[in-house]
Amino acid sequence: MGDSATVPVLLDCDPGHDDMFAILLAAAHPAIDLLAVTTVAGNGPLEAVTRNALAICTLAGLDGTVVAAGADRALNGGRHTAPGIHGESALDGAALPDPAIPLADEDAVTLMARLLEESERPVTIAATGPLTNVATLLDARPDLRGRIERIVFMGGSAGRGNTTPVAEFNVYVDPEAADRVLRSGLPLLMCGLDVTHQALAVPEVFRRLRAIGGALPSTLEALLRFYGGAYEKVFGMPDPPVHDPVAIAAIADPDVVACVDVAVTVELKGEHTRGATVVDLHRVTGAEPNARVAMELDRGRFWDLMLDAITTLAR
Repeated sequence: MGDSATVPVLLDCDPGHDDMFAILLAAAHPAIDLLAVTTVAGNGPLEAVTRNALAICTLAGLDGTVVAAGADRALNGGRHTAPGIHGESALDGAALPDPAIPLADEDAVTLMARLLEESERPVTIAATGPLTNVATLLDARPDLRGRIERIVFMGGSAGRGNTTPVAEFNVYVDPEAADRVLRSGLPLLMCGLDVTHQALAVPEVFRRLRAIGGALPSTLEALLRFYGGAYEKVFGMPDPPVHDPVAIAAIADPDVVACVDVAVTVELKGEHTRGATVVDLHRVTGAEPNARVAMELDRGRFWDLMLDAITTLAR
């Protein structure tokens, strides 16, 4: 495990193009000690996203990374994927290597619990997919709450959604899990669409990525172009938002985001609003804040972090 200057992190994800960038940033940034990568069904079925996690680690030479598979459906048994954005493989756009890294024998929740027990310091859980594994861990092992420094998750929105008019994808896929996490009483940082829609892969990002040179940046560029094409087709956005690594950047460099402390709840029953995060920005409910919510991104700082990480891994 890393030295005292690093933050021990468990990354729970559903790769996915933007999760791919989250894995790379978590693995390469010197402020983060990546303990393991766990997977959850979301952007694609569990088998697909788990293979993608293993392939990404193989592509980037992250041979020592521990990867474990988790929940294949939401807490209520539902399944919802995003082939219209990420393709049938959940990571379409370029050929990925066959995984050269073995999948852990333990399931995701068992592995997370063991690593929490073994860590010398409390661990930050970074969740960039549906919160099913995290909620299951909190329910199964309440004795480990004190081993969790905080939970930083990509999900939710203080305004519009991207799956329904008001619901963001990760929360929509498993709103019951998000509700349990938000009611956990643990320190939370929510990086929702308000901030991640500022992490746009503009043409300058592609130019800088291409300038790094080598097989890894070339593959990443092809994958990002596929993702960008899907975003333009579905949402009319010419520059795709790279959501998930914003949560990792906020751990590595807290000044990359500006946040507010507010009360956040999840709508579970609304006919048109299920999966929406209700963010009390003006504190009209009188409820005590239960989360920090990232609202502004230092775009230049974020992309420097991301591209520096890719440069490190491409050497």
